Amino acid sequence: MTVATTNADGSPQTSILWATYDGDDILLSTVEGRTKPRNWRRDPRTSVIVFDPDDPYSYVEARGTVELTTDGGPELIQTLSRKYTGRPYKNDAPGAVRLVARLRPEHVVTH
Repeated sequence: MTVATTNADGSPQTSILWATYDGDDILLSTVEGRTKPRNWRRDPRTSVIVFDPDDPYSYVEARGTVELTTDGGPELIQTLSRKYTGRPYKNDAPGAVRLVARLRPEHVVTH
C-alpha cells in the first residue's frame, strides 16, 4: 500500500507500508520519530492507494484522517510481518516506539 502525507512545506511525502483492517478502518504501523508521524500530528489528512500488481489499472484509494496511538503498536507490527513475510518482525532499533496509525476513510474511490 502506498501512503501519502503532507510535509511541513506542503510537499507530498509517500511511503510503502504494510496494512490491515479493523472494521472500516485501515491500520498502519510506523515508528516514533519518523516523518509520517510528525506529518500526521501536524496534519492528520492522508491518502492511501492499493493496486493489483497483475492489473495496475484496478485500484482502491482511501482518503481520511489518521489517529496515532502506542496502544497495540508492537503487536500490530508482528501481525503485519507474519501476514506479509510469514516471519516475526525483528528490524526495530532498541528502544524504538511502535505506533498504530488508524486511518478512518472519509472518501473511497475504486477503479
